[in-house]
Amino acid sequence: MLAPLLIPIATLAVVLLVFFADMAVNGDNKRGLGALTTMGLVGVLGFTFVAPTGMAFDGGYAQDAFTLFVQRTVLVAGIIGALGSIDHADRIFPRRQGEYYLMLLFSIIGMLVLPGARDLVTVVVAFELMGIPLYVMAAMHKKSQAGVESAWKLYLTGAVSSAIVLYGLSFVVGSTSTTLLSALAAAQPAPLTVLGLMLMIGGMGFKLGAVPFHMWVPDTYQGAPTPFVAFLSVAPKAAGLAVMARVLLEGFGQMRLTWWPALLVICVATMLLGNVLAITQTNVKRLLGYSGIAHMGLMILAFGISTIDGASALLFYLMAYVFMNMGAFLVAEVVGSTGSDEMSAWAGLNKRAPALAFAMLLFLLSLGGIPFVAGFWAKVFLFMAAWKAGMTALVILGAMLSVVALFYYMTVGRSIYIDEPDDQAEPVRIGRATAWAIGLCVAGIIGMGIMPNVFVESAREAATALVSPGTAAPSQTTKFLNK
Repeated sequence: MLAPLLIPIATLAVVLLVFFADMAVNGDNKRGLGALTTMGLVGVLGFTFVAPTGMAFDGGYAQDAFTLFVQRTVLVAGIIGALGSIDHADRIFPRRQGEYYLMLLFSIIGMLVLPGARDLVTVVVAFELMGIPLYVMAAMHKKSQAGVESAWKLYLTGAVSSAIVLYGLSFVVGSTSTTLLSALAAAQPAPLTVLGLMLMIGGMGFKLGAVPFHMWVPDTYQGAPTPFVAFLSVAPKAAGLAVMARVLLEGFGQMRLTWWPALLVICVATMLLGNVLAITQTNVKRLLGYSGIAHMGLMILAFGISTIDGASALLFYLMAYVFMNMGAFLVAEVVGSTGSDEMSAWAGLNKRAPALAFAMLLFLLSLGGIPFVAGFWAKVFLFMAAWKAGMTALVILGAMLSVVALFYYMTVGRSIYIDEPDDQAEPVRIGRATAWAIGLCVAGIIGMGIMPNVFVESAREAATALVSPGTAAPSQTTKFLNK
């Protein structure tokens, strides 16, 4: 019965290992806990390739190709996040490193359960298991007013979103008398069901940072520990989008004409506001925060496509987003450690740290969708699927906003390569663990850019398990790649 849950259980074993190691180590010499967490997550990632699939809890949990793909995405984000946190945690809160990595692992367990949840109660429990440790991690800078403020904003919006999701869930369950997605798919829609679904979409929108539920994103990103922000900016979003795909495409697929107009408004508003507000930012972490909001709008577009092509494009986009966004934030952590996250601190980075400057340029180009790195293919595949589905206006809007995004990404690039550094600028020092984490992100976006076929086929297999069980015909994306 528990065989399909072996991946979350294996992660729980890593939790126990880190917990006992933390108890055995005295004083400030706890740097090894980060390495232990990283190696443990690497082991769990390897286990995903041999773990059994199937159903658990009478169909309430599904370990299938879709679940596995999202779990691997989350685990990759966890590995990069743990590795990228080692230097920061050792420098800023050396005695509390055990707490940090334990919270990270507990949150990852919730994220590993979410994509396979096919019962609404399981969805809520997994969401809270994912979210509560994030509130703790956001407050690790206890002596920083900005850090405490960011943690409060994340906590309050998280609590409100959970309340809204639960309120909506009560209407759905009350009108359908079931919590199973398989049963909801066969239920007749009623006004209370529609109301409950809209509330659930709103609550999940908070967790994704979609407009108009985005208010917490830039402030939290600016004040929280940057390596944690790198993880926060991608892993919870991947898990949240995955569970939305489960709920909307599997549970409420027959009500697409009801929920898509609401999501369409959110999609367009999120793309527009995220890109427009990013233009005016002078703080790089806030700029990346608004950039993340804009990317969420693009990913929400995949729900309107509601086909295997759309779902596979979403999954590919999520994996690419892990590498390019986490890499950008980790470079921001290195530059910010010199004393400022403002754009002025990036001036002349190419002369002070050429390799770091080049890595940031790659991440910015990938986020902007310039050929031929991961972000380019992510946007191409998404736009191709949307065009095939007849969403011509949205494709044109998305392409135009991608050009706008290049403007503010290249503002950072201009500061790195053209602006002259201040004579008083501190030298840029990068720890070995952070350098390895950034290197993994660079390898990821280059690898996905050079060999997208491998990831596309894996994403398509996962999407087939969600949208249309069984063997599907070759997609437009596959035909395009094979030309």
